Amino acid sequence: MLILFHYYFLFRIFMNLKKLSLFSLAIGCGIALIGCSNTINKKTLNSTILQHSNFLSDSTPRIAIIAAFGQEADLLLASLKNKKEYLIQGKKFTTGLLENKTVVITLSGISMTNAAMTTQLLADHFNSQKIIFSGIAGSLNPDYHVGDVVIVKSWIAPNEIFYANNTQIPSACGSAGDISCLGLKLDQNIPAYNTHFFRQTNVINSINYQNIALTTQIGSKAIPVAYGEMKTDFTVDPIMLSTATLIQKTTQPSLETICTDKNNCYQPKIIIGERGVSSGSFLANSSYRDYLHQQFKGDCVDMETAAVAQVAYANNIPFIAFRSLSDLAGADHDPNVGAFFSSGVAQRNAAKVTIAFIKAL
Repeated sequence: MLILFHYYFLFRIFMNLKKLSLFSLAIGCGIALIGCSNTINKKTLNSTILQHSNFLSDSTPRIAIIAAFGQEADLLLASLKNKKEYLIQGKKFTTGLLENKTVVITLSGISMTNAAMTTQLLADHFNSQKIIFSGIAGSLNPDYHVGDVVIVKSWIAPNEIFYANNTQIPSACGSAGDISCLGLKLDQNIPAYNTHFFRQTNVINSINYQNIALTTQIGSKAIPVAYGEMKTDFTVDPIMLSTATLIQKTTQPSLETICTDKNNCYQPKIIIGERGVSSGSFLANSSYRDYLHQQFKGDCVDMETAAVAQVAYANNIPFIAFRSLSDLAGADHDPNVGAFFSSGVAQRNAAKVTIAFIKAL
């Protein structure tokens, strides 16, 4: 009898423990499910945030303004309200209000590579709705004057070349002009400069990435070698250009007058030009200047803008540039160039046009 009671007692304990275990298991599963639910919600929430805010530093829609030199940016920063500074990879970006528009202002640094890196940082870290480049440039057009502000319709980089051994049209892939097997394409609408043959630039963005931009012939098959687009130059945004045209007459009288002496003064103009040229080379050669003006239809030359235009295009951001002429490129015989360059007149004129444009947007 004692043994039976002992087994019964053990059985009751076992059943109670089993019930407790099942209850604990149910509670545990409930907690686990709640935990899983929270985890899922957090992941869903994070996913939603990432989909709607891809900007690393500031998601406020802004007009991005880039300048090459500190003096150009300082003139714009002096008019900026509600300033906030960001230091990104050692570069300073300043947000605020300019003519009651939300903007972000930064320096590109000199050179095509610095300009490209800066523009991509703007695209990654700020909700850049438009990009404006404000700065100085050398003139390619001898009809333009120092102090004029040139707003061109497109930008091109002539450093994209095929550098040949002779002046014959390259035929690296068989027929004359065919360099497709190298993943490259000549633009034969632009005449060569000695043995320098201009070639197009391959650009991929979120719109064109599935397009076949270039094929090469292997046997009887056309094999894709590049996707996106092959481009000669990068046009500025037509709506922004239209706005710039509207402020042309009203802003021109406010540009700073250029005087060589008391009796010889010039009132700078705002000029809607055809094409701007950018390269990593500093242009101090009059022969090459003439080539860029005559064959490229270039009006001004600098070392940054075409790179900014390309990165803006790759990020689907509307772009325009205002370049105030500081000298005639290649005219190193003029002793006044250095003095004028350091006077800041060109920089101030570019800033005036930029501010007027921002106000008109």
